[in-house]
Amino acid sequence: MILDAAALSLRNLLAPETRGVFWKTLGLSILALIGLWLALREGFILYVWPWFAAFFPATPEWAGWLTLIFGILASIGLALALALLIAPITAIIAGLFLDDVAELIEKRDYPADPAGEAMPMLAAIVSSVKFFGVVILGNLVALMLLALPGINLMAFFLVNGYLLGREFFEFAAMRLRPRAEALDFRRKHSGTVFLGGLVIAGFLAIPIVNLLTPLFAAGLMVHLHKALTRRDPSFSDLLRG
Repeated sequence: MILDAAALSLRNLLAPETRGVFWKTLGLSILALIGLWLALREGFILYVWPWFAAFFPATPEWAGWLTLIFGILASIGLALALALLIAPITAIIAGLFLDDVAELIEKRDYPADPAGEAMPMLAAIVSSVKFFGVVILGNLVALMLLALPGINLMAFFLVNGYLLGREFFEFAAMRLRPRAEALDFRRKHSGTVFLGGLVIAGFLAIPIVNLLTPLFAAGLMVHLHKALTRRDPSFSDLLRG
């Protein structure tokens, strides 16, 4: 069931119906990351480099080498900072298009089911910021455990699997259910939701591809919610609205 939902979500990413959302998310994410890189670079030049230049004057013979080494380390540091921010920045942008993806999937793959209700714009922004916080938290936990090989990787998958699975399943469920019912439904199927979240965490771990994590996650959880609903006795009540 989970693998089927993941396969359907991957197919959805490149489907003609969702290609517009795909390119909008990718394009805006790249522009945001370029802007962020320039801001980090200018901030470093303005506030960090003068301090270093004053601390290590250029007169001694070895100061030039220190300047070169520090410049290389600074470039690596900026690149790492940007890499850590890729997923959160993309999350904010893609979060604004999640309802578009869910609506397209529901219309194309589940035309006989009741249509879901999109979140208001303010709620969509709040959801994007919430997802931003979830990704930051998951990556900070993994970063704090960086010195423990194997443990940090496990923490990355477990934390992100739980948080991402919960957030995106609730998003999919709340398009069709009241909030309280959506939360109860997620708790009832918490094990399956967590396994789905682990698949999302695996997608998040792939460089470059992880730019599209929110769109993939939204599609996966829409399909997973539909599959679980069909197995649940309350499905007939949901059909009647």
